Amino acid sequence: MCLGICNADNKKLKMNYYHKSCPSVEKIVKEITWSKVAADPTLAAKLLRLHYHDCFVRGCDASILLDATPTNSGEKTALPNRSVGGYEVIDDIKKKVEQVCPHQVSCADILTLAARDAVSYQFGRSMWQVPTGRKDGRVSIASEALDSLPSASANFSTLLGQFQDNNLDIVDLVTLSGAHTIGVTHCTLVARRLYNFTGKGDVDPSLNPNYATTLRKLCPNPINRATILEMDPQSSLSFDSHYFEALNQHMGLLGSDAALMTNSLSALIVRKMQNPHVFLAFFGRSMKKMGEIRVLAGGEGEIRKNCRVVNA
Repeated sequence: MCLGICNADNKKLKMNYYHKSCPSVEKIVKEITWSKVAADPTLAAKLLRLHYHDCFVRGCDASILLDATPTNSGEKTALPNRSVGGYEVIDDIKKKVEQVCPHQVSCADILTLAARDAVSYQFGRSMWQVPTGRKDGRVSIASEALDSLPSASANFSTLLGQFQDNNLDIVDLVTLSGAHTIGVTHCTLVARRLYNFTGKGDVDPSLNPNYATTLRKLCPNPINRATILEMDPQSSLSFDSHYFEALNQHMGLLGSDAALMTNSLSALIVRKMQNPHVFLAFFGRSMKKMGEIRVLAGGEGEIRKNCRVVNA
């Protein structure tokens, strides 16, 4: 088993890329991110998801941050991204960085660093290294987000295929799914599992019966679209290995969570990830790999002055 570290580091990126052009950038990103997460702990999950949704579409190029224009809807407007948040944090960081180091640091690097720092706040230290040197993309297309982002109801083979398309393996799939240890979702995404799994008004048989009963109480039929659910029961603000403990009890909330238990190797990895030390170590490795998906560097892309618009 490769355990998520098969690939060599992306040669386009390097540690301390900004040591001459903007030596204080990582300190600025960390200070602002930690301050924001301290004030609103839900931002950790939002920034992590924002980074993930960026990297799976065109690579980690900050294309998700681009606002729609009169002629282009952009990734932000795609259905999977309509519940994504954290944009204002990136705006605040970019504004400060531009004051200190004008036109030096990409939005793609800021987003990657902020995702790391958002998770790290709970631990009081940086949980993994982030090589930098990414450039920002100039293209953002809603339909690409719809096609490229894994669905909440995806089965195992579909999930693994989408991860492999991004040079990520089965260990990365399971490990990065552990991001669901924080954050929330809506009842609408689990309604079919609770009330009409096979079209006969039935419950998904892979769902823990007691958990299903609890969920049906939290999400009564007809479904209220505004009702939210913790991704990790009673642990949605704590970044830990509890998500994998829940999976082993068949308490994965989404169909894509439950899918990890339908493959023998994946299920084995889930069991290994119940150890918090193992999970945290491999999560950092897999996040580093994800942060290197199809990056633009060197003469590719640009460094946006405003993360929401391409440079004029």
